[in-house]
Amino acid sequence: MKSIIVNLSISTEEFQRLYEGSVKTVFAHSIDGRSIRFPAGILRPFVLHNGIRGTFQIDFDDDNRFQSIQRLA
Repeated sequence: MKSIIVNLSISTEEFQRLYEGSVKTVFAHSIDGRSIRFPAGILRPFVLHNGIRGTFQIDFDDDNRFQSIQRLA
């Protein structure tokens, strides 16, 4: 299984657009400089009153399909 670690800072307003469906994917850079695009919906469990902030590990299978996400910090 492959993993990538990203630091995210998404405001409440930005995530609202994701939640409403006008934006379906999130584009980010990993801490090692790689680019990643993933479904916005995987972040829903991590939404707080101030949006989404933190460091996350995203795991993918060998076909680059999403498997899991966990908040590291």
